[in-house]
Amino acid sequence: MNIQIYAGKKNFDTQKAERYFKERRIPFQSLDLKKHRLGEREIRLMLDAVGMEKLIDREDKKVKEHPACYFDRAEMLIPAIQENPWLLKTPIVRNGNWITQGYAPEEWDKWA
Repeated sequence: MNIQIYAGKKNFDTQKAERYFKERRIPFQSLDLKKHRLGEREIRLMLDAVGMEKLIDREDKKVKEHPACYFDRAEMLIPAIQENPWLLKTPIVRNGNWITQGYAPEEWDKWA
């Protein structure tokens, strides 16, 4: 398993995800979205796995003010996410081509 946890700001779900993998002694890599620039392929995988509606943090006040919050096509959304990774709802947990958004231990159990 090659687990990656993408996180923008340390929120409660990100901390719970990290704790889940630590408790099971499953190695993971934390990727800070402020430092790690996402590639187009990465974002496409996320969009395909999670969906546009769940991937963008539409509850966040700052995100609601950004035009990308209202985009409905991946071609428009991908460059916006590359420039503004804070648009994403985190944590995003990836194991190869399997990707989840938020705290999803029932999905992670299936990976083992």
